[in-house]
Amino acid sequence: MADEKPAAEPKPTPQVAGDQDDGEARAGVDIWKYVLGFAEMAVVKCAIDLGIADAIESHPEPSISLSQLSSELGCCPSSLRRILRFLAHRKIFRHHADTDTYSQTPLSRRLLTRGENSMAAFILLETTPVMLAPWLNLSSHAAAAAAAAPPPFVAANGNDLWVYLAANPGHSRLLDEAMACDARVAVPALAEDCPEVFEGVLTMVDVGGGNGTTLRLLRKAFPWIRGINFDLPHVVAGALPPCDGVEHVGGDMFEDVPKADAAFLKLVLHDWSDNECIQILKNCKEAISESKSGKVILVEAVINEKEDDKFTDVRLTLDMVMMAHTSGGKERTEKEWAHVLRQAGFAKYTIKPVRAIQSIIEAFP
Repeated sequence: MADEKPAAEPKPTPQVAGDQDDGEARAGVDIWKYVLGFAEMAVVKCAIDLGIADAIESHPEPSISLSQLSSELGCCPSSLRRILRFLAHRKIFRHHADTDTYSQTPLSRRLLTRGENSMAAFILLETTPVMLAPWLNLSSHAAAAAAAAPPPFVAANGNDLWVYLAANPGHSRLLDEAMACDARVAVPALAEDCPEVFEGVLTMVDVGGGNGTTLRLLRKAFPWIRGINFDLPHVVAGALPPCDGVEHVGGDMFEDVPKADAAFLKLVLHDWSDNECIQILKNCKEAISESKSGKVILVEAVINEKEDDKFTDVRLTLDMVMMAHTSGGKERTEKEWAHVLRQAGFAKYTIKPVRAIQSIIEAFP
Protein backbone atom coordinates (compact mmCIF):
# COMPACT_ATOMS: atom_id res chain seq x y z
CA MET A 1 0.00 0.00 0.00
CA ALA A 2 0.97 3.63 -0.53
CA ASP A 3 1.15 4.42 3.17
CA GLU A 4 3.20 1.27 4.03
CA LYS A 5 6.55 2.15 5.55
CA PRO A 6 9.66 0.59 4.03
CA ALA A 7 11.35 -2.09 6.15
CA ALA A 8 14.07 -0.65 8.31
CA GLU A 9 17.61 -1.67 7.37
CA PRO A 10 19.35 -3.76 10.03
CA LYS A 11 21.64 -1.72 12.17
CA PRO A 12 25.30 -2.78 12.35
CA THR A 13 26.17 -4.53 15.57
CA PRO A 14 28.16 -2.10 17.64
CA GLN A 15 31.53 -3.21 18.86
CA VAL A 16 31.25 -3.78 22.56
CA ALA A 17 33.91 -2.17 24.67
CA GLY A 18 34.24 -5.39 26.62
CA ASP A 19 35.17 -7.27 23.43
CA GLN A 20 37.94 -4.77 22.73
CA ASP A 21 39.16 -5.10 26.27
CA ASP A 22 39.17 -8.90 26.02
CA GLY A 23 41.11 -8.73 22.76
CA GLU A 24 43.69 -6.41 24.23
CA ALA A 25 44.01 -8.58 27.31
CA ARG A 26 44.47 -11.70 25.19
CA ALA A 27 47.06 -9.95 23.04
CA GLY A 28 48.93 -8.88 26.15
CA VAL A 29 49.27 -12.56 27.09
CA ASP A 30 49.79 -14.05 23.62
CA ILE A 31 52.60 -11.70 22.63
CA TRP A 32 54.83 -13.36 25.21
CA LYS A 33 54.68 -16.58 23.18
CA TYR A 34 56.62 -14.72 20.49
CA VAL A 35 58.91 -12.81 22.82
CA LEU A 36 60.01 -16.06 24.49
CA GLY A 37 59.01 -18.62 21.88
CA PHE A 38 62.53 -20.02 21.59
CA ALA A 39 62.38 -21.25 25.19
CA GLU A 40 60.09 -24.22 24.50
CA MET A 41 62.40 -25.57 21.79
CA ALA A 42 65.46 -25.06 23.98
CA VAL A 43 64.00 -26.76 27.05
CA VAL A 44 62.67 -29.70 25.04
CA LYS A 45 66.14 -30.13 23.52
CA CYS A 46 67.56 -29.97 27.05
CA ALA A 47 65.21 -32.79 28.10
CA ILE A 48 66.44 -34.95 25.22
CA ASP A 49 70.10 -34.13 25.94
CA LEU A 50 69.65 -35.05 29.61
CA GLY A 51 67.74 -38.22 28.74
CA ILE A 52 64.78 -37.47 31.02
CA ALA A 53 62.22 -39.48 29.02
CA ASP A 54 64.58 -42.43 28.65
CA ALA A 55 65.29 -42.48 32.40
CA ILE A 56 61.59 -42.42 33.33
CA GLU A 57 60.81 -45.09 30.73
CA SER A 58 63.49 -47.44 32.06
CA HIS A 59 62.48 -46.94 35.70
CA PRO A 60 60.83 -50.09 37.14
CA GLU A 61 57.87 -48.11 38.47
CA PRO A 62 55.47 -45.98 36.39
CA SER A 63 56.56 -42.80 38.19
CA ILE A 64 59.86 -41.62 39.66
CA SER A 65 60.80 -39.16 42.37
CA LEU A 66 62.92 -36.11 41.74
CA SER A 67 65.76 -37.46 43.88
CA GLN A 68 65.77 -40.77 42.00
CA LEU A 69 65.67 -39.02 38.63
CA SER A 70 68.37 -36.50 39.49
CA SER A 71 70.58 -39.31 40.79
CA GLU A 72 69.97 -41.37 37.66
CA LEU A 73 70.80 -38.45 35.36
CA GLY A 74 73.53 -36.87 37.49
CA CYS A 75 71.64 -33.56 37.49
CA CYS A 76 71.27 -30.75 39.99
CA PRO A 77 67.90 -31.48 41.71
CA SER A 78 66.79 -27.84 41.89
CA SER A 79 67.52 -27.20 38.20
CA LEU A 80 65.84 -30.45 37.20
CA ARG A 81 62.73 -29.60 39.23
CA ARG A 82 62.42 -26.25 37.43
CA ILE A 83 62.85 -27.90 34.02
CA LEU A 84 60.22 -30.52 34.86
CA ARG A 85 57.83 -27.88 36.19
CA PHE A 86 58.10 -26.02 32.88
CA LEU A 87 57.55 -29.18 30.82
CA ALA A 88 54.76 -30.59 32.99
CA HIS A 89 52.86 -27.32 32.58
CA ARG A 90 52.93 -28.03 28.82
CA LYS A 91 51.75 -31.64 29.29
CA ILE A 92 55.25 -32.92 28.54
CA PHE A 93 55.67 -35.26 31.53
CA ARG A 94 53.12 -35.53 34.32
CA HIS A 95 53.68 -34.36 37.88
CA HIS A 96 51.83 -36.27 40.59
CA ALA A 97 51.49 -33.73 43.41
CA ASP A 98 50.33 -36.25 46.03
CA THR A 99 53.53 -38.31 45.72
CA ASP A 100 55.76 -35.60 44.22
CA THR A 101 56.74 -37.94 41.40
CA TYR A 102 56.91 -37.72 37.62
CA SER A 103 55.73 -40.00 34.84
CA GLN A 104 55.48 -40.13 31.07
CA THR A 105 52.77 -38.69 28.82
CA PRO A 106 52.07 -39.51 25.16
CA LEU A 107 53.97 -36.32 24.30
CA SER A 108 57.01 -37.07 26.46
CA ARG A 109 57.36 -40.48 24.81
CA ARG A 110 58.07 -38.61 21.56
CA LEU A 111 61.30 -37.50 23.28
CA LEU A 112 62.62 -41.05 23.74
CA THR A 113 65.84 -41.61 21.82
CA ARG A 114 64.40 -44.89 20.55
CA GLY A 115 60.85 -45.89 19.75
CA GLU A 116 58.34 -46.00 16.90
CA ASN A 117 56.96 -42.54 17.68
CA SER A 118 60.21 -40.87 18.68
CA MET A 119 60.82 -37.42 17.20
CA ALA A 120 63.99 -36.80 19.21
CA ALA A 121 66.33 -36.88 16.20
CA PHE A 122 64.14 -34.36 14.35
CA ILE A 123 64.23 -31.99 17.33
CA LEU A 124 67.99 -32.38 17.69
CA LEU A 125 68.44 -31.59 13.98
CA GLU A 126 66.31 -28.46 14.03
CA THR A 127 68.00 -27.16 17.21
CA THR A 128 71.55 -27.35 15.87
CA PRO A 129 73.28 -23.99 15.31
CA VAL A 130 73.48 -24.89 11.62
CA MET A 131 69.68 -25.04 11.28
CA LEU A 132 68.89 -22.22 13.69
CA ALA A 133 71.20 -19.57 12.21
CA PRO A 134 69.34 -19.21 8.86
CA TRP A 135 66.21 -18.04 10.67
CA LEU A 136 68.01 -14.83 11.60
CA ASN A 137 68.49 -14.10 7.87
CA LEU A 138 64.87 -14.64 6.87
CA SER A 139 63.82 -10.99 6.79
CA SER A 140 66.85 -9.77 4.84
CA HIS A 141 66.30 -12.49 2.24
CA ALA A 142 62.61 -11.64 1.87
CA ALA A 143 63.28 -7.90 1.67
CA ALA A 144 66.03 -8.28 -0.91
CA ALA A 145 64.71 -11.26 -2.87
CA ALA A 146 64.48 -9.23 -6.08
CA ALA A 147 68.14 -8.32 -5.74
CA ALA A 148 69.15 -12.00 -5.64
CA ALA A 149 70.22 -12.00 -2.02
CA PRO A 150 71.71 -15.33 -0.93
CA PRO A 151 69.20 -17.75 0.59
CA PRO A 152 69.16 -17.70 4.40
CA PHE A 153 71.01 -21.01 4.77
CA VAL A 154 73.77 -19.87 2.40
CA ALA A 155 74.05 -16.51 4.16
CA ALA A 156 74.43 -18.26 7.52
CA ASN A 157 76.59 -21.25 6.57
CA GLY A 158 78.46 -20.31 3.38
CA ASN A 159 76.97 -23.02 1.15
CA ASP A 160 73.55 -24.45 0.46
CA LEU A 161 72.26 -27.30 2.61
CA TRP A 162 73.22 -30.08 0.20
CA VAL A 163 76.82 -28.94 -0.20
CA TYR A 164 77.03 -28.53 3.57
CA LEU A 165 75.71 -32.06 4.14
CA ALA A 166 78.20 -33.60 1.72
CA ALA A 167 81.05 -31.90 3.57
CA ASN A 168 79.73 -32.68 7.07
CA PRO A 169 78.85 -36.39 7.45
CA GLY A 170 77.71 -35.98 11.06
CA HIS A 171 75.06 -33.44 10.10
CA SER A 172 74.08 -35.59 7.12
CA ARG A 173 73.48 -38.56 9.43
CA LEU A 174 71.42 -36.39 11.76
CA LEU A 175 69.25 -35.31 8.82
CA ASP A 176 68.76 -38.93 7.76
CA GLU A 177 67.82 -39.89 11.33
CA ALA A 178 65.29 -37.03 11.41
CA MET A 179 63.74 -38.21 8.14
CA ALA A 180 63.59 -41.73 9.59
CA CYS A 181 61.60 -40.31 12.52
CA ASP A 182 59.05 -38.91 10.11
CA ALA A 183 58.96 -42.18 8.15
CA ARG A 184 58.10 -44.17 11.27
CA VAL A 185 55.08 -41.89 11.76
CA ALA A 186 53.97 -41.31 8.17
CA VAL A 187 54.53 -44.70 6.49
CA PRO A 188 52.22 -46.73 8.78
CA ALA A 189 49.52 -44.08 8.25
CA LEU A 190 49.73 -44.22 4.46
CA ALA A 191 50.00 -48.03 4.47
CA GLU A 192 46.83 -48.34 6.58
CA ASP A 193 44.84 -45.55 4.92
CA CYS A 194 45.76 -46.13 1.25
CA PRO A 195 47.03 -49.71 0.73
CA GLU A 196 45.55 -49.71 -2.77
CA VAL A 197 48.29 -47.30 -3.87
CA PHE A 198 50.83 -50.14 -3.66
CA GLU A 199 48.73 -52.87 -5.27
CA GLY A 200 50.43 -54.23 -8.38
CA VAL A 201 53.72 -52.47 -7.61
CA LEU A 202 56.43 -55.14 -7.81
CA THR A 203 59.47 -52.88 -7.94
CA MET A 204 59.78 -49.44 -6.40
CA VAL A 205 62.63 -46.94 -6.24
CA ASP A 206 62.65 -44.65 -3.21
CA VAL A 207 64.18 -41.48 -4.65
CA GLY A 208 66.07 -39.59 -1.95
CA GLY A 209 65.46 -42.52 0.39
CA GLY A 210 68.10 -41.57 2.95
CA ASN A 211 69.20 -44.39 5.21
CA GLY A 212 66.55 -46.82 3.91
CA THR A 213 64.09 -46.68 6.84
CA THR A 214 61.14 -45.81 4.60
CA LEU A 215 61.66 -48.76 2.30
CA ARG A 216 62.06 -51.16 5.21
CA LEU A 217 58.72 -49.99 6.61
CA LEU A 218 57.01 -50.24 3.21
CA ARG A 219 58.44 -53.73 2.67
CA LYS A 220 57.05 -54.76 6.06
CA ALA A 221 53.59 -53.58 5.00
CA PHE A 222 53.84 -54.77 1.38
CA PRO A 223 56.34 -57.67 1.33
CA TRP A 224 55.92 -58.38 -2.39
CA ILE A 225 57.67 -55.10 -3.32
CA ARG A 226 61.35 -55.20 -4.28
CA GLY A 227 62.83 -51.88 -3.25
CA ILE A 228 65.72 -49.73 -4.45
CA ASN A 229 66.91 -47.16 -1.94
CA PHE A 230 68.33 -44.41 -4.17
CA ASP A 231 70.26 -41.43 -2.85
CA LEU A 232 73.56 -39.63 -3.21
CA PRO A 233 76.59 -41.93 -2.86
CA HIS A 234 77.72 -40.45 0.46
CA VAL A 235 74.20 -40.96 1.86
CA VAL A 236 73.77 -44.61 0.86
CA ALA A 237 77.32 -45.29 2.10
CA GLY A 238 75.99 -44.65 5.61
CA ALA A 239 72.60 -46.33 5.09
CA LEU A 240 71.19 -49.18 7.17
CA PRO A 241 72.59 -52.62 6.28
CA PRO A 242 70.86 -54.11 3.21
CA CYS A 243 67.93 -56.38 4.01
CA ASP A 244 65.97 -58.92 2.02
CA GLY A 245 64.23 -57.20 -0.87
CA VAL A 246 66.01 -53.84 -0.51
CA GLU A 247 69.19 -52.72 -2.25
CA HIS A 248 71.05 -49.42 -1.94
CA VAL A 249 72.02 -47.55 -5.11
CA GLY A 250 74.00 -44.32 -5.22
CA GLY A 251 73.39 -41.67 -7.85
CA ASP A 252 71.98 -38.24 -8.64
CA MET A 253 68.22 -37.82 -9.18
CA PHE A 254 68.93 -34.78 -11.38
CA GLU A 255 70.73 -37.07 -13.85
CA ASP A 256 68.70 -40.28 -13.86
CA VAL A 257 66.67 -42.61 -11.65
CA PRO A 258 66.80 -46.45 -11.54
CA LYS A 259 64.08 -48.28 -13.45
CA ALA A 260 61.05 -49.54 -11.49
CA ASP A 261 57.28 -49.91 -11.60
CA ALA A 262 56.92 -46.94 -9.28
CA ALA A 263 59.09 -44.05 -8.17
CA PHE A 264 58.42 -43.07 -4.57
CA LEU A 265 59.44 -39.67 -3.15
CA LYS A 266 58.71 -38.66 0.43
CA LEU A 267 59.45 -35.08 1.51
CA VAL A 268 61.88 -34.63 -1.37
CA LEU A 269 60.27 -32.26 -3.85
CA HIS A 270 59.37 -29.68 -1.20
CA ASP A 271 63.13 -29.02 -0.92
CA TRP A 272 63.37 -27.78 -4.51
CA SER A 273 62.14 -25.00 -6.81
CA ASP A 274 59.50 -25.67 -9.46
CA ASN A 275 62.08 -26.03 -12.24
CA GLU A 276 64.15 -28.46 -10.19
CA CYS A 277 61.02 -30.45 -9.27
CA ILE A 278 60.10 -30.68 -12.95
CA GLN A 279 63.56 -32.07 -13.80
CA ILE A 280 63.38 -34.66 -11.01
CA LEU A 281 59.86 -35.67 -12.05
CA LYS A 282 60.89 -36.02 -15.71
CA ASN A 283 63.65 -38.41 -14.65
CA CYS A 284 61.15 -40.34 -12.54
CA LYS A 285 58.76 -40.50 -15.50
CA GLU A 286 61.56 -41.96 -17.60
CA ALA A 287 62.35 -44.49 -14.87
CA ILE A 288 58.81 -45.91 -14.92
CA SER A 289 58.37 -45.72 -18.69
CA GLU A 290 58.91 -49.46 -19.27
CA SER A 291 56.20 -50.50 -16.81
CA LYS A 292 52.61 -50.80 -18.06
CA SER A 293 51.33 -49.69 -14.67
CA GLY A 294 54.10 -47.17 -14.00
CA LYS A 295 53.42 -44.25 -11.70
CA VAL A 296 55.08 -41.79 -9.35
CA ILE A 297 54.02 -41.74 -5.70
CA LEU A 298 54.66 -38.50 -3.83
CA VAL A 299 54.27 -38.17 -0.08
CA GLU A 300 54.14 -34.42 0.43
CA ALA A 301 52.18 -31.76 2.27
CA VAL A 302 49.35 -30.12 0.34
CA ILE A 303 48.39 -26.71 1.64
CA ASN A 304 44.66 -25.96 1.60
CA GLU A 305 44.25 -22.20 1.92
CA LYS A 306 40.46 -22.45 2.31
CA GLU A 307 40.12 -25.04 5.06
CA ASP A 308 41.90 -25.72 8.33
CA ASP A 309 42.59 -29.10 9.84
CA LYS A 310 44.76 -30.19 12.75
CA PHE A 311 47.90 -30.20 10.57
CA THR A 312 47.39 -26.87 8.77
CA ASP A 313 49.61 -24.90 11.14
CA VAL A 314 52.37 -27.53 10.84
CA ARG A 315 52.23 -27.36 7.04
CA LEU A 316 52.41 -23.56 7.04
CA THR A 317 55.31 -23.69 9.49
CA LEU A 318 57.12 -26.21 7.28
CA ASP A 319 56.75 -23.74 4.43
CA MET A 320 58.73 -21.25 6.51
CA VAL A 321 61.30 -23.99 7.21
CA MET A 322 61.72 -24.45 3.46
CA MET A 323 62.26 -20.72 3.07
CA ALA A 324 64.90 -20.73 5.80
CA HIS A 325 66.74 -23.93 4.87
CA THR A 326 66.52 -24.33 1.08
CA SER A 327 67.28 -22.26 -1.98
CA GLY A 328 63.84 -22.49 -3.57
CA GLY A 329 61.82 -25.16 -1.82
CA LYS A 330 58.28 -24.64 -0.54
CA GLU A 331 55.14 -26.42 0.56
CA ARG A 332 52.65 -26.37 -2.30
CA THR A 333 48.92 -26.02 -2.83
CA GLU A 334 47.11 -28.49 -5.09
CA LYS A 335 47.25 -25.92 -7.89
CA GLU A 336 51.03 -25.64 -7.50
CA TRP A 337 51.44 -29.43 -7.48
CA ALA A 338 49.29 -29.67 -10.61
CA HIS A 339 51.60 -27.17 -12.34
CA VAL A 340 54.85 -29.06 -11.73
CA LEU A 341 53.27 -32.41 -12.58
CA ARG A 342 51.79 -31.08 -15.81
CA GLN A 343 55.08 -29.45 -16.82
CA ALA A 344 56.90 -32.74 -16.16
CA GLY A 345 54.57 -34.50 -18.61
CA PHE A 346 52.14 -36.30 -16.32
CA ALA A 347 48.63 -36.64 -17.75
CA LYS A 348 46.71 -37.04 -14.49
CA TYR A 349 47.10 -37.22 -10.75
CA THR A 350 45.12 -38.01 -7.62
CA ILE A 351 45.54 -36.68 -4.09
CA LYS A 352 44.62 -38.85 -1.12
CA PRO A 353 44.84 -37.45 2.43
CA VAL A 354 46.14 -39.72 5.20
CA ARG A 355 46.45 -39.34 8.96
CA ALA A 356 49.69 -37.40 8.70
CA ILE A 357 51.06 -34.02 7.68
CA GLN A 358 51.51 -35.33 4.16
CA SER A 359 49.08 -36.58 1.54
CA ILE A 360 49.69 -39.23 -1.13
CA ILE A 361 49.88 -37.82 -4.65
CA GLU A 362 49.77 -40.44 -7.41
CA ALA A 363 50.96 -39.17 -10.79
CA PHE A 364 50.40 -41.09 -14.02
CA PRO A 365 52.08 -40.54 -17.43
